[in-house]
Amino acid sequence: MPTVCGLKQILEVNLLRLPVFQCFTCFYWFAHFLSCLDIKTQHMDDFIKVVETIELENYLLDPLAVVKGLRKAAGVDTPFIQHYLGYLSDDTEPHHLVIKPVDTGYITKVIKHRVTVLGVEEGVVLTADGTTVALSPLLLGIEAGLQSTPLGHVRGLYPLTLTKNLGLSFFHHAQSKLPASSSLGPGGCWDNVTAPQVFTLSGVASFATEALITGGMDGVIVGKHVAERTSRPLRLSGLLKEYYNHQLGIGGLDAAPALISQRRRTRFRKLANLPLLKRQIRRLLATYRRLDKDWKKEVKQKVERAKIEEIVNEGLKEFVHSYMDCPAIIPRCMWEAKPYRGIPTLLSLPLSFLFIHHTYEPSQPCLTFYQCSRDMRAMQRFHQDDRGWDDIGYSFVAGSDGYLYEGRGWHWQGAHTKGYNSKGYGVSFIGDYTSSIPSQSTMDLVRHQLAKCATDGVKLVSDFTIHGHRQLVSTSCPGDALYNKIKGWTQFGVRDEVTGVKL
Repeated sequence: MPTVCGLKQILEVNLLRLPVFQCFTCFYWFAHFLSCLDIKTQHMDDFIKVVETIELENYLLDPLAVVKGLRKAAGVDTPFIQHYLGYLSDDTEPHHLVIKPVDTGYITKVIKHRVTVLGVEEGVVLTADGTTVALSPLLLGIEAGLQSTPLGHVRGLYPLTLTKNLGLSFFHHAQSKLPASSSLGPGGCWDNVTAPQVFTLSGVASFATEALITGGMDGVIVGKHVAERTSRPLRLSGLLKEYYNHQLGIGGLDAAPALISQRRRTRFRKLANLPLLKRQIRRLLATYRRLDKDWKKEVKQKVERAKIEEIVNEGLKEFVHSYMDCPAIIPRCMWEAKPYRGIPTLLSLPLSFLFIHHTYEPSQPCLTFYQCSRDMRAMQRFHQDDRGWDDIGYSFVAGSDGYLYEGRGWHWQGAHTKGYNSKGYGVSFIGDYTSSIPSQSTMDLVRHQLAKCATDGVKLVSDFTIHGHRQLVSTSCPGDALYNKIKGWTQFGVRDEVTGVKL
């Protein structure tokens, strides 16, 4: 699917049908007009293309000078940032980044983060893997990594990318007395997944929206990577392509390199843990108090009595659960789901079962966000239009791209295992697994990450049981090969055909 110049393509297709454009001369001038109509979207691919252009026009500058120049053009500079990265150079210096005026507005739009009163989040881009990333913390992490010492020490990596936003969000939440679920996030939806321009949040913004957290995690990962490399990357655009645009092959994630966005949470878990994050937030608070006198006064008056340690511990517990233990789940709006038909039935949590399926059709594993989204739409059409169901039947669907896709989700009863829909979640692997099994990474996504997320979040009981679809309904699902595989999983339950009780 194309991700850039959506309007330009629409104009080309529709206007060329008009009689006037049968004239070659008219067509020539129209083509010239379209070449000038450089419509850039809020997609990472478009941002990378702009960076490539800037790099070509400033070919003598290294990646550090480029990333500093982008930050300066976007107006991202505060005493807090200066504390770690120093002051930005003056435009009169011989080696400063030159950006054309036509690109400056776009750079500001995609880098400078803010949330409008209408709940539109700016300074974020959609990436090829279907996640939304704030560019500011990502670029700050890369800049910190490029400025690291020869010994690999990265000054300010965590505060610049992640822990400042987390800390502010934790304390704001404690003072506002909002529900616990609103301390982090939310995510949101794009106006158009093919040519994204507007990202609208799904709720009230915290100081750590999902895009800020995702961009912060990427900033830590990529910043650490460039700091530890024996040689610096030749181009910022090349580094971004390496991380965000890796094409998975037939082996899926099992055969993929470690430094790609699809492995974000796995990679971050190897770099960070709860004790490290606690230390980083304590240091962040001490630094922020020195640099922001108003915030210091506010914390002293309103928060110190509320036990700072307790606030940090509670906030980090939520962060670790949501962004390190749980898998990333692509929401319905991102795969362009149709609305639910009728009135959904609320589940009574926690549930006791996890039912494993395969889709059979589509028969091939999906390896990209666009392929998996297409498969999700196809299954929803089949379930709604051919079978007459209210929605796609599964609770969640596992792609081979490293992500789960939201079906009916955590709270609504599915239509996946007849007679047992109210008792468990139905999770399906995209593909036909009669004679082969999903990649190990895809199975781990369900067996370990989804299961832990569900039990820790009190969606499943701690001693839940896994069943294959065929154990409860007359069917070959989830395929012979996959069924034989899940029989070796710890939570798998053999079902007595008479009593229905797990043996």
